[in-house]
Amino acid sequence: MANNKSVIIKIKRQNTPTSKSYWEEFSVPYRPNMNVISALMDIAAEPSTRDGKATTPITYDSNCLEEVCGSCAMLINGKARMACSALIDSLEQPIRLEPFSKFPVVRDLATDRSVIFENLKAVKAWVPIDGTYDLGAGPRMSAEEQEAAYPISRCISCTCCMEACPQFNEDTGFVGAATIAQVRLFNTHPTGKALQRERLTALMGDGGIQECGYAQNCVEVCPKDIPLTKSISEVSGQVMKQALGDLLRR
Repeated sequence: MANNKSVIIKIKRQNTPTSKSYWEEFSVPYRPNMNVISALMDIAAEPSTRDGKATTPITYDSNCLEEVCGSCAMLINGKARMACSALIDSLEQPIRLEPFSKFPVVRDLATDRSVIFENLKAVKAWVPIDGTYDLGAGPRMSAEEQEAAYPISRCISCTCCMEACPQFNEDTGFVGAATIAQVRLFNTHPTGKALQRERLTALMGDGGIQECGYAQNCVEVCPKDIPLTKSISEVSGQVMKQALGDLLRR
């Protein structure tokens, strides 16, 4: 027996970074175990609205389809989440898809989220191993250290935490929970901690950790269940300790 069930999707579209946004409604055939990305693929195969008007395929970012790359993040029914892991069966219809509101729109659901990579560069979120000669093997990490670091290392730079954060906006320039968590990760690495002072200093300036209002929205929407609030609390203590030490040494 044929399955005539359909999935209704309303998508907020925008043709250029400066043009006005508008909504279009689509209907795609339902299949078991569909996710939002598969629905967008169906629209791309036959780009016409629910009322039969021809249109263009939806522009969106995606890559791995396994909640690893972080590229397909968008607002789904008003919540920041990954489109590849958002199953149609668990979503209320009509499903509303919107681009993230905190980042410049490139087109349709695709946004420019490069600010997170600029923030990561600002706090030197890497292990310093460059040299003109072979530096040899680094210090070994114990199983306990690896186990503690692993949850933080799961970050996929999806920026869901930044989208959900009320403190992340143009007025504050807040670096966001993901960047702070990476500071914690590399400050606990036996080689990475060589840049600990520089990382903490970077979080003392405008947009630094003092901008966090501890709303805890970040930890609620994180698709990888990273302990973001714990990282913020721990790094905040490190920043305060270093700031007080610098003040007393003057």
